[in-house]
Amino acid sequence: TGDYFGPVVVTASFVKKDNIPFLEELGVKDSKKMTDQKILEVVPKIIRKIPYETIIYTNTEYNKNKEYNMNKIKAILHNKAILSLLKKDNFNYDKVVIDQFCYPKNYFGYLKESNNVFRKIDFTTKAEDKCLSVACSSLISRYVFIKEMDKMSKMLGKKVPKGAGVNVDEFAKEIIKIHGKDILEKIAKLNFKNTDKILKEEK
Repeated sequence: TGDYFGPVVVTASFVKKDNIPFLEELGVKDSKKMTDQKILEVVPKIIRKIPYETIIYTNTEYNKNKEYNMNKIKAILHNKAILSLLKKDNFNYDKVVIDQFCYPKNYFGYLKESNNVFRKIDFTTKAEDKCLSVACSSLISRYVFIKEMDKMSKMLGKKVPKGAGVNVDEFAKEIIKIHGKDILEKIAKLNFKNTDKILKEEK
């Protein structure tokens, strides 16, 4: 969620106890500790074996919801991913774990307008290091994000940079010169501070 360009991606996955050796052999761990190249190698093997549900929240969708903060968006997408995964099968699970990004009270507060809310959740800090299903979900989300960024790069004819640094601002200015500033609606998260800096310098 920290990248200026590209969508928000959330994944729920179901890991059985007998999947643990398979995942450990692949070296599944916190996606932040794995290179993108390694993720591109490992995740196709994971998704062939592990049930999962991924939701891609596009930049266009993100920018329409100007009143939402990122934690509210993440809460809504987490809830939707969990419910969608559980609809796929009658999974015999011990618990559902979320990598805690806000207090549980706030999480459920963000969902007060939702009709169907999954509530039996273990909110765990640094859950990617403690729970293989969270680590799998993180890796799958990163894999999908990389693929979406590749599609965006093909569309724009230039390699889109990740992150939210100065190189991202410079790239955005180049793209605006070619496509106009409205292109940012489709490719960027407009509420990031980058937007003000980019458009200020374009005037």
